[in-house]
Amino acid sequence: MSVRIIPDDTRVDFMKRRYLAFALSALMIAASIGMLFTKGLSLGIDFTGGTLIEAKTPDLPDLGELRGLLNTLDLGEVSIQEFGAPEDILIRLPQQDGGPDAQQAAINKVYETLNARYADTEPGIDYRRTEFVGPQVGEELKKQGMMAFLFSLLGILIYIWFRFEWQFGLAAIIALAHDAIATLGFFSLMQIEFNLSTVAAVLMIAGYSINDTVVVFDRIRENLRKYKKTPLNELFNMSINQTLSRTLLTSITTLLALLALWFFGGEVIQSFVDALLFGIVVGTYSSIFVAAPVLILLNIRRGAFADEEKNAEDATN
Repeated sequence: MSVRIIPDDTRVDFMKRRYLAFALSALMIAASIGMLFTKGLSLGIDFTGGTLIEAKTPDLPDLGELRGLLNTLDLGEVSIQEFGAPEDILIRLPQQDGGPDAQQAAINKVYETLNARYADTEPGIDYRRTEFVGPQVGEELKKQGMMAFLFSLLGILIYIWFRFEWQFGLAAIIALAHDAIATLGFFSLMQIEFNLSTVAAVLMIAGYSINDTVVVFDRIRENLRKYKKTPLNELFNMSINQTLSRTLLTSITTLLALLALWFFGGEVIQSFVDALLFGIVVGTYSSIFVAAPVLILLNIRRGAFADEEKNAEDATN
């Protein structure tokens, strides 16, 4: 027996509320772009270059004291924060002038300073990992991340165009751009670290959102063939309501899995999960309130689907 969280006879008038949804989306996108221009993204070492040191202290660390010690080393603006367990710390060193040798010298200074600070405390400080990313690598990763996202959008546009009509492809891309910009705005607002795992999360959000959108579009196309005289507003409402239970159930089950990762996955994947949590909510919203309403504004033609159906019937005869 199938599980339904929305009754079969649901008749929500989504098309009547589309202008309110457009206003909300426009406000969200404008705010996100404003945040990106004013606050920007908190780029991780993957993109900026520098060194990341994760360590475990023998007792609860005094971050203010440690920050003061490290800032006397003349290494630039060193950041330090809690990471996972209360005794875990994460230290970020900016890119040093002088290449890898200068960066390694900076790492050694940090090691010496922290070793001296915890010399009398057993079992001493434990360095879990040290990662170094050069500036050229960071710039290359920026370009590759942007290209990956743009090529994914192009691939989705081509796929939807061939499977449906060009209006469907354009509506899907608008919905995906909506999701991506809103997610970037969220990261800028919260100043969550934006790194390679976050880029992967944005691509996953695009895939998740397009999957939901295709389900709605497929039902719209089916109903365009089936109900040839039904007004488009009514037909679009019918299609969204028919797929609403599936859309919400998929989103809820995905969010439950992500919440488990958020609570128990640790700091290493925190930014990845944050992006997915926000993106799944926005992607579900855009599949319902953005993609289909945008499609109706693009003057979708019934005749194309009637011709397609006639050609299919001729082929079977």
